[in-house]
Amino acid sequence: MQRFNAFTSSARAARGRSPRSVPHSARSLTTSVDRVAVIGAGQMGIGIAYVASKTAGVDVLISDRSASQLSKGLHFVDTLLGKEVKKGKLSNGEADQVRSRIRGARENGLEGGEFADVDLAIEAVSESLPVKQAIFSSLATHLPPHAILASNTSSISLSTLAASAVSQSGENRASQVVGFHFFNPVPVMKLVELIPALQTDPTVLATAREFAERMGKTVTQSADTPGFISNRLLMPFINEAILALEAGVGSKEDIDTTLKLGMNHPMGPLTLADFIGLDTCLSIMEVLQRETGDCKYRPAVLLGRMVSAGYLGKKSGRGFYNYDATPVPPPPRKPGLEDATESPAPYGSSEGDVDIGLRRLGGKEEQQ
Repeated sequence: MQRFNAFTSSARAARGRSPRSVPHSARSLTTSVDRVAVIGAGQMGIGIAYVASKTAGVDVLISDRSASQLSKGLHFVDTLLGKEVKKGKLSNGEADQVRSRIRGARENGLEGGEFADVDLAIEAVSESLPVKQAIFSSLATHLPPHAILASNTSSISLSTLAASAVSQSGENRASQVVGFHFFNPVPVMKLVELIPALQTDPTVLATAREFAERMGKTVTQSADTPGFISNRLLMPFINEAILALEAGVGSKEDIDTTLKLGMNHPMGPLTLADFIGLDTCLSIMEVLQRETGDCKYRPAVLLGRMVSAGYLGKKSGRGFYNYDATPVPPPPRKPGLEDATESPAPYGSSEGDVDIGLRRLGGKEEQQ
């Protein structure tokens, strides 16, 4: 399979658009997306880039502060395409076309003008508010005036992120910020949560929705509230199961079996928590409690104790169930989702554990 390292001139010609045909200063907010930048070459970022090229047919520029991570991510794209060809879902020629639309950015690509023709930038880094804020400030400085600034986040406030979208010259671009919550693995999962910030321009919201639909996704819209729809519902459900275990309502096996066989859940809530990661569950519950001030989101005491003991679930070898490995105590942590650990999944997925859990809650996984 050929590898290409530049946006193809044929792709530009097919769209009938020269990269600098209109001065950036004269452009209004974009209503059409032809070129996308993805910030972060982790599992989520690579999945977004892959689907943007394969399904939406746009040129994609991937950036990562780690050159080795970027290389791994691009190799993963080749792996995904190889599987599609092997399964007969793509021809070699079609796979080459998908790959030709994806390239890695130079180390100084953002500052060096490599993003000058981007219509939409999607930040897909770890769930750290300070990290995301720094990225949005940089994007506000270096993206063309018409471009949309999007964040792939599972619960961080979009209005807070939008307030960071101020360029070095003082230009406020908060109205161009919108949130996507993609689910892992992006090529398989059909849903995207769309989250407008308080500042989001309606044109930006409509364009973001249209692009997500071009990616083949079903779009649900959530208000900019902690956890959005998905985690606001899922995490209290898991926390209540832990409270029931803590109170002696039933054994872990009986709690899980009751939900599996009585409520037709593919996986019980305690098993699900183990797969998500108990530290991730705790962090999100802390965000929900802190941001809402509602005691109903208070994390179960047992959940906090298990995290302190290093019993994080499947990834550490022990959670509510044993997974034949020695638990490793986690590093010191502070309250808040910004301390949610990176997923042990390859290519550095930051939200993969949560999304794997959501996928398993909803039904059988599709095998890649």
